[in-house]
Amino acid sequence: MTDKIVILTTCASEEEGERLGRMLVEARLAGCVTVMPKGRSYYHWKGAVESAEECLLIIKSSRPLFEEVRAALEKAHSYEVPEMLAIAVVEGAENYLLWLSSCLKTAGQE
Repeated sequence: MTDKIVILTTCASEEEGERLGRMLVEARLAGCVTVMPKGRSYYHWKGAVESAEECLLIIKSSRPLFEEVRAALEKAHSYEVPEMLAIAVVEGAENYLLWLSSCLKTAGQE
């Protein structure tokens, strides 16, 4: 098991996804954010089943940084309740994991 995680979130547009992704990478909270435009989501919201076109962000980070990623996304996100699901990275290519570590700040570091 590694300390790396993949965080999934959705947002309203590709432009918002690009803004959020750049923000996380520049803050060294993510080594990489992949922006996947034009997905369709179906969900319950305020008593009704809703549907919307959304953009999926795949955020590569680490478990110690999750709370900082969560706080940054909640502050900058347009959604009232943004999705944030962290999935553990059990194994990965050694060179990729080393590169990812080199891109991330240490938790709590400014």
